[in-house]
Amino acid sequence: MVYPNAQSGGERVTGERTHEMSSNPSRTAAPFIAPHGTSQDFTRTEEPTLSLVQPSLPPLARVVPRVETVHGERRVDDYFWLRDRSDPEVIGYLEAENSYTADVMRHTEALQERLYQEMRGRIKETDLSVPERIDEYLYYSRTEAGGQYPILCRRRTEAGAEEILLDENPLAAGHQYFRIGVSEVSPDHRLLAYSVDTSGSEEFTLLIKDLTTGSLLAESIAKTSLGVAWANDSRTLFYTVLDAARRPCSLYRHLIGTNPAEDVRVYFEPDASFYIDVGRTRSRKYLLLDIASHSTTEVRFVSADRPEELFRVVQPRQAGIEYTVSHHGERFFITTNDAAPNFRLVHCPVETPTKEHWAPVLPYRPEIKLDSTDAFRDHLVVYEREAGLRRIRVLDLATGAEHLILFPEPVYTIRQHDNPEFDTTLLRFGYTSLVTPNSVVEYDMAGHTWTVRKQTEVLGGYDPSLYRSERLLAMAPDGIQVPISLVYRIPLEHDGQRPLLLNGYGAYGMSYDPAFSSSTLSLLDRGFVVAIAHVRGGEEMGRPWYDGGRLLRKRSSFTDFIAAAEHLVNTGYTSADRLVISGGSAGGLLMGAVINLRPDLFRAVLAEVPFVDVVNTMLDASLPLTVIEYDEWGNPNDPAAYAYIRSYSPYDNVEGRAYPNILVTAGLNDPRVAYWEPAKWTAKLRAKKTDTNRLLLRTNMGAGHGGASGRYDFLRETAFKYAFVLDVLGVESPER
Repeated sequence: MVYPNAQSGGERVTGERTHEMSSNPSRTAAPFIAPHGTSQDFTRTEEPTLSLVQPSLPPLARVVPRVETVHGERRVDDYFWLRDRSDPEVIGYLEAENSYTADVMRHTEALQERLYQEMRGRIKETDLSVPERIDEYLYYSRTEAGGQYPILCRRRTEAGAEEILLDENPLAAGHQYFRIGVSEVSPDHRLLAYSVDTSGSEEFTLLIKDLTTGSLLAESIAKTSLGVAWANDSRTLFYTVLDAARRPCSLYRHLIGTNPAEDVRVYFEPDASFYIDVGRTRSRKYLLLDIASHSTTEVRFVSADRPEELFRVVQPRQAGIEYTVSHHGERFFITTNDAAPNFRLVHCPVETPTKEHWAPVLPYRPEIKLDSTDAFRDHLVVYEREAGLRRIRVLDLATGAEHLILFPEPVYTIRQHDNPEFDTTLLRFGYTSLVTPNSVVEYDMAGHTWTVRKQTEVLGGYDPSLYRSERLLAMAPDGIQVPISLVYRIPLEHDGQRPLLLNGYGAYGMSYDPAFSSSTLSLLDRGFVVAIAHVRGGEEMGRPWYDGGRLLRKRSSFTDFIAAAEHLVNTGYTSADRLVISGGSAGGLLMGAVINLRPDLFRAVLAEVPFVDVVNTMLDASLPLTVIEYDEWGNPNDPAAYAYIRSYSPYDNVEGRAYPNILVTAGLNDPRVAYWEPAKWTAKLRAKKTDTNRLLLRTNMGAGHGGASGRYDFLRETAFKYAFVLDVLGVESPER
């Protein structure tokens, strides 16, 4: 499960706007290649013997039935007791599963180390980002070899002296987990507001650093979320606070130098299905308060020069109507689904922003999904999506002329950057594809030219001409064509002999766009095809694609994924006994559902922090995200919604049958998918499955939803997952 952005698209230039570790479409699994200058032999090797793979007996969770009746159905949950983390037996069970997993995987430790060294060897360990100008300063981050975390810096000129603002490495010392949530420099560049999470629970402590002295101010604010914004006086700081269910629901105003206990609560959202976020417009004129559910939004604004005033409403919330706001001069640009399922672009006066004053900027085009806009002094940038691909449209605000930015590959991904400067003709964005490492591009909106400021280096001699990316279409049972993006090392024979890793997500309208991963090369170099099934529930093909895979249409996500897998088998890219599937969080729900429907179609499964106990979680309104996500899955207090969720919930549909090899991961401090969901699912699978395939549960006892926080630790987690896959398939390492 995942908190979506409080603003899924709209203007945001202050703070981290994404809870991106949740969705792990951003952490894609990796693909496969033979070493340069060697021949390719993709024949399978002898499968490891069971005695090597399972040297000890797996732990068995005790059965303590919990019985309840819901809508007339008697429900028995044998493993409900695993929810009580204060019970030493619960921790003991998780540790026993970890010990068993380590025992089973011990014979792969040399392979894990080899994979880790391969992946680490491809990254430039001492590196820096492209500096970003804000007023008289250039801000950037850099990394140093051996350091797990980045260092935030600035300088006045390209050749000027460096000033270190925040070195995360000493701050992380002594913590198993460490994450910076937000880092916001005040408008006068004298203060840095930043927040820290040292458990993975996503409850951040907000701190303020004096950049002139290097000292922390006395004020410290606990239980904050990722919403932070400075007013223009550089003394007033707005921040969002979590409730007991970890919902960002309160907006506070803090005055620097005062006791946070005296902070004014500016806004409280009483509706448990809504969450809030705050930020400052690129024009620096207004602070925006975004209030959103999964289907409805409301935006409020206040002058950034007069932060003590009340926030005004742009357009009062109306069920099913979503909108985002960008500011320019005397008007707001608004992207909305009002009378436009795929969203339209309108504008209105700042003084009269309600819907009756909205006027169209562009004609509505049903085949194009509008995502968001960025407003600059002379231009408006529109981010849109057509036929599964993101596009950037640039409007000249003086002449009304418009043009599309052209991209060099048929399948690619662009990533929106903050672009904090308003008075500029330069637009910065990220560009990548399955074969092209991420590039930071600066596009001159007036001159229609672009400059690659930096492309991520892949050490070790990466040659993109050795790989090929494709886009395929698979036919779903209802006649809908499901896109598949894939990459492999050439040449490819369609003989079914290649191992293939198929990834999927399909929830919250979050698109799983194809992007380069240097870690993936450790699979591609061993012959893998790596693919993404763009199933319904995501938004790759527009808002109807999302609506077609949620609520009472959720099963379409699963049948889409199965159709994609069958297509890849039928067209000779792989075979069922060479097919591995992967998904995390809501993508883990996808994994659990498809192996209940077609366990014969897959050889192995990577289910990372999987949301698998859907009925029980959605029946418990006290849990984080439950009420918020009624719009995504349905409210099981309604009999029809209950019956539908019950029909696919992976935990509820485990049966006595053969399942593929499965590696399950969990985080003890995960606030999005509680650790007990993967633990209960594993326990039930162990008790019921009839095969001798591997079933492993690995719980990170010191992290949350995103796993390890340090970059090297994260690579080791990836190496472990890849070693599991290679070992199950009997794929050997390439010769070096």
